[in-house]
Amino acid sequence: MKQKMIAVALFAATTATVALFPHIGSVSAVTTPIQQLPTAPVTLPVIREKAAIEVVFVLDTTGSMGGLIDAAKEKIWSIASSMASANNAPDIRMGLVAYRDRGDKYVTRVSDLSEDLDSMYATLMDFQAAGGGDGPESVNQALDDAVNKISWSRDQNTYRVLFLVGDAPPHMDYQDDVKYPETISKAKSKGILVNAIQCGENRSTTRKWQQMAQLGDGRYFQVEQDGGALAVATPFDRELATLSAKLDKTRLYYGDAEEKVKQQRKIAATDKLHAGASVASRARRATYNASESGRKNFLGKGELVDDVTDGKVDIEAIDPEMLPKPMQAMAPKEQKAVISEKAKERRQLQQKIETLSKKRSSFIKEKIEEGEGAEESLDYKLFSAIKEQATKKGLEYSSEGPAY
Repeated sequence: MKQKMIAVALFAATTATVALFPHIGSVSAVTTPIQQLPTAPVTLPVIREKAAIEVVFVLDTTGSMGGLIDAAKEKIWSIASSMASANNAPDIRMGLVAYRDRGDKYVTRVSDLSEDLDSMYATLMDFQAAGGGDGPESVNQALDDAVNKISWSRDQNTYRVLFLVGDAPPHMDYQDDVKYPETISKAKSKGILVNAIQCGENRSTTRKWQQMAQLGDGRYFQVEQDGGALAVATPFDRELATLSAKLDKTRLYYGDAEEKVKQQRKIAATDKLHAGASVASRARRATYNASESGRKNFLGKGELVDDVTDGKVDIEAIDPEMLPKPMQAMAPKEQKAVISEKAKERRQLQQKIETLSKKRSSFIKEKIEEGEGAEESLDYKLFSAIKEQATKKGLEYSSEGPAY
């Protein structure tokens, strides 16, 4: 009996040793505590609850592109509205890479992807066509920055796309930049489509732009030198612009010192576009902000009226120093009254904007149906590419044409 017990004990000990062998073999003579072992960071893909679009415009801002830049300033809000018209109201983030050439005031300027289109638009307002003039431009550098310096998401369901817009081919004689075939290959590995929009009819540009679109699984199309965007003024534009400015005044922001700095930048960007953008452009912004997708651009982050009304925060639980200054010394009852009044005013303004936006849309539709050439416009070609490509990411567009 004693021999059997010894045998069983030996068997158990041997089994345990074999089971532990891989771990024992990997530990040095001096055991390192587990908490000191280096751990590689694990980055998981972002899983979005809503459909999403990330679009970056890579825009030539040299002297010959003045007409197109002006068109971009006028139409960026209608482009956003076109993207927002998908049946499932996607989250929309936009970015911008402006480029010229070596020897100019700048080679590239990068504005990262953001839901805050007001700030991106305020940046776009500052761009003026200048420089260039020697033929090829720093297209390679611009594409490289767009792929590698932009904070693209990794969510597999997000429609990620570049629109290269320019009229001159890339410099292929610079020895110290990354050439576009390599950059576009990297874009594909990140799930980013590359579309190429040629302004004008330069044949050497045509060949390169077509190749870029082919390599990037995107579309190539050519537009007039000034972009060929359709601009239709309506009798509703001025009132929409006025209502939109009033709506912006209903925003109240709260947060710590760092958050308030960011909020002030957004307010400054909004004030800048109201002061400097055209009436038609401000009307287009009002229409975009009235959409479900435009809600985030309108509100920004830390908007008090929306957060309290939706029950996201309790006004009495907020540190008074985080509130807007005029509200910090108020009693909770007074604070709630201010928020209630702002919420009521906001609803009334939003209803008026929604009604006028529908009238504006109908007016434009009638004007376009009366004329010709809409399908050759920048608006239509952009929308056609987006509609076709975004479908593969589950975004469905029932509209036959873009917003204008």
